[in-house]
Amino acid sequence: MTERHPTPDKEAIALLEPFERLGLEQIEVVATPARAAQALKDLTGATVLGFDTESKPTFAKNEASEGPHIVQLSALDKAWIFQLEDAECRRAVGLVLSSPAVIKAGFGLGDDQRRIIRKLGVDLQGVLDLNVVFRERGYRKDMGVRGAVAVMFNKRFLKSKKAATSNWANERLTEAQIVYAANDAYGALRVYKALGLDQDSQALH
Repeated sequence: MTERHPTPDKEAIALLEPFERLGLEQIEVVATPARAAQALKDLTGATVLGFDTESKPTFAKNEASEGPHIVQLSALDKAWIFQLEDAECRRAVGLVLSSPAVIKAGFGLGDDQRRIIRKLGVDLQGVLDLNVVFRERGYRKDMGVRGAVAVMFNKRFLKSKKAATSNWANERLTEAQIVYAANDAYGALRVYKALGLDQDSQALH
């Protein structure tokens, strides 16, 4: 059955109350071997995490992306942003992304997965694209975190266009970048939980 459900447009979403976000104090930027080791300890035992990546924008017509430059993983009370310049950070996040024991839930992950496989050389396991779930439930093709938060919580997910198109390859990320990136992953996790997917591993690939 493919019942079609309406989704709120930008104008309707703009009128909603803001969706709560993780603050800077709840976000760990992982950029050194020591931080990577601690992040792996912190993530031990996790069964589901919100997941997203960010890449430095490309502007030239035939310019290939060298991303992702960061990978974001989020629990309900904390998020980790792995900067991928450091080899140990790449190894640590690769271990989580290749673990079938941990569900990584996010939106529109096709390009993300291809880039990660190329950059980290890992076989991604347990990745769930929430757009697939919404399509199966009769929503439009690509919901995205903003539309999903509006549907599931009747709230407005805050996204900064300036942060979205900023340079994610920078060695030192700005506070705006850190909050933006972490909450993309956090929002995905909240939607996953709201969809009642904890016991449902459909659409995993």
